[in-house]
Amino acid sequence: MATNKQELGNFGEEFVAKSIACPSCKSLEKTLKLLPQNFKCADLICDFCGYLAQVKSVTVKDIDLLPQKILGAAWKPQKERMDSGIYFPLFIVAYKDKKNVSVYFLPSDLQTTKMFTPRKPLSESARRAGWQGFMIDLSLGLSAPTKLI
Repeated sequence: MATNKQELGNFGEEFVAKSIACPSCKSLEKTLKLLPQNFKCADLICDFCGYLAQVKSVTVKDIDLLPQKILGAAWKPQKERMDSGIYFPLFIVAYKDKKNVSVYFLPSDLQTTKMFTPRKPLSESARRAGWQGFMIDLSLGLSAPTKLI
């Protein structure tokens, strides 16, 4: 059974795939498709041009205001990609309820290494002991995310 956070994440990924055209090839067809669950650092692929993107969903009181910091996922693969100079474009879904949703976009070339900070690893008593996530500080990018819808 999915947790509330997992359900929000699934909703956001599906919402972007159904609502947004690929930023790369700009196909008028809805070509963004979901990648398998737990695919590292990416959630969507364009089945026409191969464009990869990540989706983060956040619950908000006002869909016109994003929080400054949002939760990332696993730190290790994110860090390895950043060390290689690889950043995936980021769609941020601001969710109030199913009728009040906005999508923001932050291209990879506007992201900086300092935006991504590791969180404390999970304790030894945790189910996934030692796992480490990260935070994304949107204020430390080269530009604020652009609202698409």
